[in-house]
Amino acid sequence: MGDTLEFNEIYQEVKGSWNDGRLRFSKQNVVYKSSKTGKVDSIPAGELNLAQWRRVCLGHGIKLGTSTGHVYKYDGFRDTDLEKISEFFKANYKVELEEKDMCVKGWNWGTAKFSGPLLSFDVNDSTAFEIPLSNVSQCATGKNEVTLEFHQTDDTEVSLMEVRFYVPPSQSDERQDPVEAFAQNVLSKADVIQATGDAVCIFKELQCLTPRGRYDIRIYPTFLHLHGKTFDYKIPYTTVLRLFLLPHKDQRQMFFVISLDPPIKQGQTRYHFLILLFSKEEDISLTLNMSEEDVERRFEGKLSKNMSGSLYEMVSRVMKALVNRKITVPGNFQGHSGAQCITCSYKASSGLLYPLERGFIYVHKPPVHLRFEEISCVNFARGTTTTRSFDFEIETKQGNQYTFSSIEREEYGKLFDFVNAKKLNIKNRGFKEGMKGNIDEYSDSDDDQHDAYLERMKAEGKIREEGNDSDDSGGESDESFNPGEEDDDIAEEYDSNASASDSSDDGDDSEDESAKKKKIKKAKVVKEKKERKPRKEKKQKDKGGPKRPMSAYMLWLNSSRERIKSENPGISITEISKKAGEMWRQLGKDEKEEWETKAGEAKRQYDKAKKEYKESGGGATSSSKKESKKGGKKEEKKRKSAGGDKDKERGGNDSFKSKEFIETSEESSSDSDHKSKSKRKKESEEEEEEAVSTPASSEEDSD
Repeated sequence: MGDTLEFNEIYQEVKGSWNDGRLRFSKQNVVYKSSKTGKVDSIPAGELNLAQWRRVCLGHGIKLGTSTGHVYKYDGFRDTDLEKISEFFKANYKVELEEKDMCVKGWNWGTAKFSGPLLSFDVNDSTAFEIPLSNVSQCATGKNEVTLEFHQTDDTEVSLMEVRFYVPPSQSDERQDPVEAFAQNVLSKADVIQATGDAVCIFKELQCLTPRGRYDIRIYPTFLHLHGKTFDYKIPYTTVLRLFLLPHKDQRQMFFVISLDPPIKQGQTRYHFLILLFSKEEDISLTLNMSEEDVERRFEGKLSKNMSGSLYEMVSRVMKALVNRKITVPGNFQGHSGAQCITCSYKASSGLLYPLERGFIYVHKPPVHLRFEEISCVNFARGTTTTRSFDFEIETKQGNQYTFSSIEREEYGKLFDFVNAKKLNIKNRGFKEGMKGNIDEYSDSDDDQHDAYLERMKAEGKIREEGNDSDDSGGESDESFNPGEEDDDIAEEYDSNASASDSSDDGDDSEDESAKKKKIKKAKVVKEKKERKPRKEKKQKDKGGPKRPMSAYMLWLNSSRERIKSENPGISITEISKKAGEMWRQLGKDEKEEWETKAGEAKRQYDKAKKEYKESGGGATSSSKKESKKGGKKEEKKRKSAGGDKDKERGGNDSFKSKEFIETSEESSSDSDHKSKSKRKKESEEEEEEAVSTPASSEEDSD
């Protein structure tokens, strides 16, 4: 047997909710790590004095007790795990694993026993159920009755609200009430917040971002009291998961973040983080409301009775000593501006993203903390609104996705190096030169090991820097405007108007300049017309012709469809196709050959029938109809064109337009021409066709 035993998907009950995690037995200790919160419980092997194997709701479970009075229960084991765990306990621990049966009679009359932090209800010396007293939020007494109320959690759909015990009056000892004795035993271990005694210290008017407002923070030995103008919150130290001290990007302020589980509640709002904002310049002198001997004995040198320094240092130091947890600060990450955070937006609010040594934390609205071990992959995506920024997406193993947007592109290289150094999976990975990484399902298979996205971002940055001094207009820069080459450009684009532009040199200079400006504007607007490709004519199906033969697969499917339906009742049409495809692929060559032979025979019969159909004149009628239609259209076009030419030849002085008149009408479209044309339209439709046909089309082209 090895030095350790490890089990996955082991569950621990926390305030009525089952949290899964990993459990490891080693020679030195027993370690359990929660997958939800990342909290670690470590039990030294020398302190174990109780080990029981029990049948519970989630399979089998282990109950461990320590000499310090703590009890730990872990569920989710299998029957086969008993033997190897029992052997490991015999070989490495002083305690043997014993099997313990639970009472399943369902009786509601028994004996209540208080053993450490547990209240067990026994029936005939067998435990029926156990109540962790740390889950009790309130204990009320009545006549021969004790009512226990429990802490609620949002992680469960159904939770236990209260339990009532009937305590019969005692005949032997009349001096002590059995109800009061029962309640005192419960309250001695219950997680009931009672503001008894004086506060250790008080911090006045601290700025709090979540929940928003200014609060007086009173530090008690077992809980934290936030007193505001509207709301009060009492936070037990047992609910504090982590402490963070984070510098603001402006280097003048500090965030102090307290992670809570379960969160504090205000109506339907849940606050999983308590965020305080401090100014670095604010100092304070603090005196603890304890004697020097008590301070030394309680905090073992972590605190002293009189302290002075920055306000954020005093608050973080006191909280660290009382909660007995380490304070997390940013690691060696440095952004483009030298700050230890990145400015970005999450959902609708702007905030700061801090890359830590073991995760990411975003402050402040809403606060998000993501540990590396719960991250499945990350993704660098192009910004949706502008190319000057990019998005950083994080996907967790539970399937949740967090998108931090509007990150400046200068931060990309630093953030990419940090993520790569932490060996996180990158969806759109593009390796930098000389960098080696583990190839996974999200990595590219390109041979050139460079970061394509980073190179593209750099190229865009250079282009934008070069173009910062010039104003953009319609997607073109002002450099294209070259006064010395105006005439050449115009002559190139409008070769037919070159003579007209030369003839206008006799006018004034101002007229020349205005004409040039007009032509330049036209040069920008005019676009070359692209010739459209002729559409391919669809082959029309000949309804009178023979029907095309089925393939081998379709022949097999028609014969097997009813069998598939009978074997899979209620199957949909699409599912039948999928199932048939799988079955066809699994058929052997001999079975497929039978259907391929039938398909070949059907093909030969089709070819024969098609040949006979064509010989009998089938299919010719439809083709002749098409040709007749095409011929008819062509003849109509010829008639129209011929009629137009004749009208031009026959026309008199009013309808005839000379070459000089056409050229002048193309260069200038005066109001008088338009008026005369509108009059002609009213007089006669025939005269309007003859007078307008050629000049109007030329004007449209020039515009």
